[in-house]
Amino acid sequence: MAAERSATATAPVPGVASPILTTAYLEGRARRHASRRIPRIVVLLGIALLGYLVDVATKTLVVAALREDEPHRVGQSALQLRLIRNPGAAFGLGVGSTALFTLVTVAVIAAVLRVAHGLDSLPWAVALGMLLGGSLGNLTDRLARAPGPFRGRVVDFVQLPGWPIFNLADALICVAGVMIVMLALNNVPLSGRRRRRRR
Repeated sequence: MAAERSATATAPVPGVASPILTTAYLEGRARRHASRRIPRIVVLLGIALLGYLVDVATKTLVVAALREDEPHRVGQSALQLRLIRNPGAAFGLGVGSTALFTLVTVAVIAAVLRVAHGLDSLPWAVALGMLLGGSLGNLTDRLARAPGPFRGRVVDFVQLPGWPIFNLADALICVAGVMIVMLALNNVPLSGRRRRRRR
């Protein structure tokens, strides 16, 4: 009788896993999920490449199709296409400081590439990918367009009521900036694991 009671006490209860088996199962499931997940640096570089290519393509088409400073309304919308050459920063700010903004852009690109190696957060990967793609798009203009390297004027062409004329790269940079501020305010780290606030 004592042996039967001992065997009954040590037998596993149906439907209830042991803590050790449960922990091992959850850890294995997390590892399998991580192995199937797209690496965040791939997400970052993919978004950056897509944004860069679309920005370069739209600028090339606009330069080939439009004359400078002649607005063209898109259908019945408030959107207009108006080609200008911008020597300043996004939205026409900082005119006359083209070389300085070129160096700042290079520094931003270097900073993004530096933090990309330890990146494990999807929102951060999206934000930094847009920042990198937009920065590379405008940097290409500053290096390759007239009047010369580091002084090239950026092609802007999107005009909305109440907004300075901008391009896709400017839009990517601004959206990325808003996302970065929100992620920082919500204490979301680059590692993807939210830090616990001290009480």
